[in-house]
Amino acid sequence: MSERENVRQKVLGTLLTNAILRWETFATLLITMILFIAVPQFNLLGIDLPSWFWLVLGGVAEGALIWSTLTDPEETQQAIAREFESQYDLAHVRNAVSRDRLKKAMEYRRNMMKLQKQRKGAGRAQFNDTITDVNDWIAAMYGLALHIDTFEGNALIESDMKSVPQQIEKVKIRIDRERDERVKGDLEGQLELLERQRLNLESTKNSIRRAEIALESTLSSLGTMYAQMSLLGTRAGGTDSSRFQRIRLEIKDEVNSLQDTIDAMEEVQSQSSMLHNS
Repeated sequence: MSERENVRQKVLGTLLTNAILRWETFATLLITMILFIAVPQFNLLGIDLPSWFWLVLGGVAEGALIWSTLTDPEETQQAIAREFESQYDLAHVRNAVSRDRLKKAMEYRRNMMKLQKQRKGAGRAQFNDTITDVNDWIAAMYGLALHIDTFEGNALIESDMKSVPQQIEKVKIRIDRERDERVKGDLEGQLELLERQRLNLESTKNSIRRAEIALESTLSSLGTMYAQMSLLGTRAGGTDSSRFQRIRLEIKDEVNSLQDTIDAMEEVQSQSSMLHNS
């Protein structure tokens, strides 16, 4: 099952729960039971009906209430918003800077949803499609933030950053002093591995820096997108289809760029694991 299909099912369940727990549901149930007990028989359009028919009418009323909730776009959007934010719990992000940037991104998204409510017809649908793309954007930001946490919280990498340069210097000294060619050859092989490990550690440090810069840059881009959508949201008439299309293409480029950064970090991590296992 795709992620979006999973979200849809959860939203449907949330809407159904909300419909059942509405005060109107309890009022309908209460009135139905009172009529069922107090009016054992009643006449409708000249037809005598038994008391159980009140249950039928109550069921129809409740069904209409549930249907109105499930088809209410306002209720749906609110449920989607709650479900989306519950998926990306910022408490799981340890890096304070990353967490603050994600909070800001969530604020932009909430404000975009407010803009959406002000639009009607095709304009509202375009806002909705754009916000769906923004969801993917924030999901990529969240994934990148978790990767930053993984690298920063890796005790082995931190230890290697301190010890590997020292080991390299010690091996170089041993090579200079060693007279046995076979032992020197072994030491040179060890030095080559340590140099590769040092380069990989530098790549790791650079990956973290690039990831932090990417997160900062993409937040700025998200702010720019919000400003553009704000202007579109104040335009009278028209649907601004071409502008929305351009915004959505820019969002997809941002998502792809973040994914490239995540892939690069995973590649560095994979190389680091190979060196430790070799």
